[in-house]
Amino acid sequence: MTPTINLSGAWEFALGNTPGYVHRINLPGSLQVQGYGDEVTVDTPWTGQIVDRSWFTADRYASYRRPGNIKIPFWLQPEKHYVGAAWYRRDIEVPESWKGRRVTLFLERPHIETRVWLNDREIGSNNSLSTPHVYELGIDVAPGAHRLAIRVDNRLLVDMGTNSHSVTDHTQTNWNGIIGRIELAAGSPVWIDDVQVFPQVAPRAARVKVAIGNATGVPGRGTVSVGGVAVEAAWDEPGGTAELDVPLDGDAGLWDEFNPVLHTLTVRLGDDEKTVSFGLRGVGVRGTQITVNGRPIFLRGTLECCVFPRTGYPPTDRAEWRHILTVIKDHGFNHVRFHSWCPPEAAFDAADALGLYLQIECASWANTTTGLGTGLAVDDWLYAEGRAIIRAYGNHPSFLLMAYGNEPGKKCEDFTRYLTRWVTYWKQAEPRRLHTTAAGWPAIPESDYHNIPEPRIQAWGEGLASRINALPPATTADYSGFVETTKLPETLCRLREAKSWNYAAVEAPGSIISHEIGQWCVYPDFSEIPKYTGLLKAKNFEIFKDTLEANHLGDLARDFLMASGKLQVLCYKEELESFLRTRNFGGFQVLQANDFPGQGTALVGWLNPFWESKGYVTPEEFRRFNDSTVLLARLERRMFSSRDVLRAEIEVAHFGAAPMTQARAYWKLAEADGRVHASGEFLERTLPLGNGTSLGKIEIPLADLPSPRHFKLIVGLARTKFENDWDVWVYPPERIVRTSDDVLIVSDWSELLRQARGGRKILFNPPPSQVKGGVALGFSSIFWNTAWTKNQAPHTLGILCDPGHPLFACFPTDYHSDWQWWELIHGGAALVLDGLSSELCPLVRVIDDWFTNRRLGLVFEARFNGCALLVCASDITSALDERHAARQFRESLLVYMTGASFRPAHAIDEAGMLSVVGLPDGCSSGE
Repeated sequence: MTPTINLSGAWEFALGNTPGYVHRINLPGSLQVQGYGDEVTVDTPWTGQIVDRSWFTADRYASYRRPGNIKIPFWLQPEKHYVGAAWYRRDIEVPESWKGRRVTLFLERPHIETRVWLNDREIGSNNSLSTPHVYELGIDVAPGAHRLAIRVDNRLLVDMGTNSHSVTDHTQTNWNGIIGRIELAAGSPVWIDDVQVFPQVAPRAARVKVAIGNATGVPGRGTVSVGGVAVEAAWDEPGGTAELDVPLDGDAGLWDEFNPVLHTLTVRLGDDEKTVSFGLRGVGVRGTQITVNGRPIFLRGTLECCVFPRTGYPPTDRAEWRHILTVIKDHGFNHVRFHSWCPPEAAFDAADALGLYLQIECASWANTTTGLGTGLAVDDWLYAEGRAIIRAYGNHPSFLLMAYGNEPGKKCEDFTRYLTRWVTYWKQAEPRRLHTTAAGWPAIPESDYHNIPEPRIQAWGEGLASRINALPPATTADYSGFVETTKLPETLCRLREAKSWNYAAVEAPGSIISHEIGQWCVYPDFSEIPKYTGLLKAKNFEIFKDTLEANHLGDLARDFLMASGKLQVLCYKEELESFLRTRNFGGFQVLQANDFPGQGTALVGWLNPFWESKGYVTPEEFRRFNDSTVLLARLERRMFSSRDVLRAEIEVAHFGAAPMTQARAYWKLAEADGRVHASGEFLERTLPLGNGTSLGKIEIPLADLPSPRHFKLIVGLARTKFENDWDVWVYPPERIVRTSDDVLIVSDWSELLRQARGGRKILFNPPPSQVKGGVALGFSSIFWNTAWTKNQAPHTLGILCDPGHPLFACFPTDYHSDWQWWELIHGGAALVLDGLSSELCPLVRVIDDWFTNRRLGLVFEARFNGCALLVCASDITSALDERHAARQFRESLLVYMTGASFRPAHAIDEAGMLSVVGLPDGCSSGE
């Protein structure tokens, strides 16, 4: 064992460019966590891009810019902020037994650049963001007392991009300090400097490459051995190398997600030795799919963006990383992408043990001021960072994929040339993993795989309201066109319309892993606020909560969370299944399972930043559509008339440890209470590895089923845990839309004014052109967040209603959006009710963007000019023979209005109505 001295504990401490040690601080840790740094003000020099800068000028934020009440909306807010140099100093005692030994200083994870002095003699500097900083103090350090000083500077002395998650205030914060192990070590003057193990799966062997260090200044020779294998090695003044081919047991276990078997080797040179852990794992590309040990895999990935609110920096202990990665694996993922940063050793250890595939990036997102390939310092720094990452973590079998970083920007031709050289270099230098240019782009023939965007709108802020819900809901979308034809895919899923962009346009060979899919938002969980007990506080949530309460909606916060959460899960399910249906696809990376607290506040997770559930979906429920084996259905539609036949093609995506023999699939159509109305089985068969495996077709005549009714089509594999389901609705077949002598249906504001008089019941169904407020209503939830995307549509998060209200007696619904609401939201409008009494509660609420928190509705009732009025802003008139849900909703409205329950409690005058609906601008009520 190499003797070490732990340097954790109290250090003298100073801030500024010159040391004046007047404070004491504890390491490991950051200065900000321990109360040092500057107060947050309007002028704080943040590390990170702020797209929506309205906080600095808008009246609505004026109270949050006042000293003593500073609250920022665009990311979590640190108690203290500091960018610059900090000095750390302490006395050390070198033991007598270390005389003549090589003494090193080990700093596991500093942030960012360090410079070290021993007894006022400068030793050197290091600026790696991803790996330990190790300093050679020499072989002539005399026993006794010495003074050690470390300068840590967290300015971006190399501009890797201010949004890079390795440095940005968007996520971990730009902290200053040293975390993890801080220690002195004494070793041999000639030592084993590095060991890299290159596993060979087929022969069950390993090639071991050894780097030898020499601090004596004298050439020499010796024997390098691994077990029973030994070679003679020589070294010159700087050092030397050796290679050994080491056979393993013939039954040595292979490493993968199902059997994460690890092996160890001990390398010896004289009195020095080094033990390394590795996995017997190969990786390659076959056609368009990635293989591990020759078996095709499908990467089901989420991102980890360095979000650690209690400390503002990542953990370095294995237990915490095992907890995080276990949560990820419990939700069915087998892959984690570390977005523009590299985690500490403990994360690799935990991933090795759990069987997760990692994509590691070299701590850069060069999309702001940085231009890759333009001769800036970052060009060479990235190569140095990559080499340091491979040296530190290259033996970990979980380290499967490598990219320079995220989405390069500035001068496309420059970064393409630069990243082409990058991929070519790393493919030759590091064959143990697959390499690509960047997460996002460009796709080049040299890459092993392409981590590129889905065919969706990437140009934020284009005003997508007219396109968000352009196609009817279904579950038939996939990307088979990529591998089977050049036909453009219609949509990613039936939630938002795609541009004419498709994977078939990517001519480069290799596998495709879809980049940053999802990004479906949910309403804030204000019960999280007390959880922020460390450096970062949820002041952004406090702003949003204040706005909600000011609009008299504070008591609905939990309901908004749960209802929008159910819609969020629906969106993720649809999107993930579309990829799993795509034959020979490589995989996906979701952005992301937990919330992203920066970039304007992106509430895209069903888990909070602490990796805790928000309460609306369990890991077991999520794994139904995100697992090694997933049942899939291609449905013609979700809403049916009882005169229809439900038809579905059932298939399976199976990427288990081996083909599944004697697989017997079953199906059933059931109600929520478990009553089964139809069922069947498919023939027993063997399921090969891959997707697109057909199990058979289902045809269910619906004439004998009760309607209107909500059903679930459930498909599973007998004797396994694998089962999935899809919601469908069956409605009565009436082709003639009901009218009522008791209810007058009006669709124009002027007509409403003429007809509204005492005793009448009026169903007012205004066209979107007569609805005021300009809210971009969408079926899907908000994408990422409106602050970062320059107010991209939609601006809503689904609906909230009371299913027990008599309005829904003939329209089965839950309290949240589901597919049958698509017909009622598409072509409809959100009614802005802010100008009406806060006591008027809409019967169908629309959940607004948390930045504005307007009182929105789709349906409300009131007394108006002596009549009983029900206002519905959904399209309940067009193509009702085909739009079964819209027809049935209209039916339910009319049934409710003709019944005794329809007795509006609140009155609205004409001015109030005009704040919600009215003629288009430029028209008068007499026109």
